[in-house]
Amino acid sequence: MKNIHRTRNPFRFNSLILFLSASLIFTACQANEEIRGEEYAVLTHAPAVPASIERDYPTKVIIELETTERVGRLADGVEYTFWTFGGEVPGKFIRVREGDLVEFHLNNRPDSKMPHNIDLHAVTGPGGGAASSFTAPGKGTIFSFTALNPGLFIYHCATAPVGMHIANGMYGLILVEPKEGFPPVDREYYVMQSEFYTGGAYGEGGLQPFDMGKALLETPDYVVFNGSVGSLTGDNAIVANVGETVRLFVGNAGPNLVSSFHVIGEIFDIVYVEGGTVANQKNVQSTLIPAGGSAIVEFRVDVPGTFLLVDHSIFRAFNKGALGMLTVHGEQQPEIYSGLQKERVYLPEGGGIQVIQGEELPVPVLSGAEKIEEGGRLYSQNCAACHQPEGQGIAGAFPPLAGSDYLLADSQRAIGIVVNGLSGPIVVNGETYNGVMPGVLLSDSDIANILTFVLNSFGNEDGEIFAEDVARVRAQH
Repeated sequence: MKNIHRTRNPFRFNSLILFLSASLIFTACQANEEIRGEEYAVLTHAPAVPASIERDYPTKVIIELETTERVGRLADGVEYTFWTFGGEVPGKFIRVREGDLVEFHLNNRPDSKMPHNIDLHAVTGPGGGAASSFTAPGKGTIFSFTALNPGLFIYHCATAPVGMHIANGMYGLILVEPKEGFPPVDREYYVMQSEFYTGGAYGEGGLQPFDMGKALLETPDYVVFNGSVGSLTGDNAIVANVGETVRLFVGNAGPNLVSSFHVIGEIFDIVYVEGGTVANQKNVQSTLIPAGGSAIVEFRVDVPGTFLLVDHSIFRAFNKGALGMLTVHGEQQPEIYSGLQKERVYLPEGGGIQVIQGEELPVPVLSGAEKIEEGGRLYSQNCAACHQPEGQGIAGAFPPLAGSDYLLADSQRAIGIVVNGLSGPIVVNGETYNGVMPGVLLSDSDIANILTFVLNSFGNEDGEIFAEDVARVRAQH
């Protein structure tokens, strides 16, 4: 077989060289776009998000952020001394464009007790900016960086002890929007999960201190969205209309736990895993978000109703506070979800009732008004997720407490339900409910206070339950 000799075409080779050179020059120009003008960043408190960036060029963005230390609400009746970026937990949402030159001004209020700094995971540089931003009380620092990498990034304080600064509330999200932007959606929201380690147990009232021992053991009393229990429920719920698309920028400040983020009743159409800018997962039920990480999730809301945002490590949601609400308004869509319940009774032999025994602790004697106030706090923590904040219940699932003929007819029966649980069908205000309610982990006094609150709320008639009444029912069981 003859060897075949191919002669190189010099014109073709030179054309290839010219094409590659032009491509490299074009890429280099893209990577080094000229900075044009300057602007002050618009920063927003959660759950709000600044508007998407419309400009198609990089600019100098000036960010001004103040660290503050203040007492605020952690749960109803529970206060905590928060350390914050911008006065709230989480810190303000920051939105810049890929390629922007960011000039960051960090100020620490004169009445702060601690120095603070900031580590932005979006920064390429020592400490993510922490090395240049150590700021004593009453002082300010300035540093700058170029937003090289697009994505959704955590920022947090990195002053020693770092874990304590994060656990006290010093964190937020910065979005470096890609040059081409994100596809448009109808609604965008900011959700940040985090943990609090308090001297008292979950729900214990008063001003609670930080507990380093619990933090080291990674056993938080509270796991919450946006800084407190109930920050995204009731009147604080995020909203959308049927047919709209929703984008959630979700962060997990930790400082310890991984989040299993889920929206009950929805499926994420697209997930940008770990806050990157590639839409690399579709039709996702729950997405893992590491401590110090993030995710971007998008979905279209197809039917009306209340959809729960949760950490699907589920006791965190219903017992430690990691629960929010998305309220969707609009017409029913029966072809997607009928909302009608066809009921049949299923009572297998040996069906039991879940009971969790509570421990009775010494408690102060409260007046009737004080019992109602304390009962309302306990109700919001233990009962509102099912029976709803105004006692209206959820049709076909959880019976109402407002104007409930079943509840008001027999207060002793009501005590027994809370203490011992209830399973099987009951009729409330003419509607049949067939579910299981477990007994609850509450003391006799706490149960008495909750029932006293319910009997005096939601339009119900006056009534009072005493700890002795609860103890008597518990003993009979």
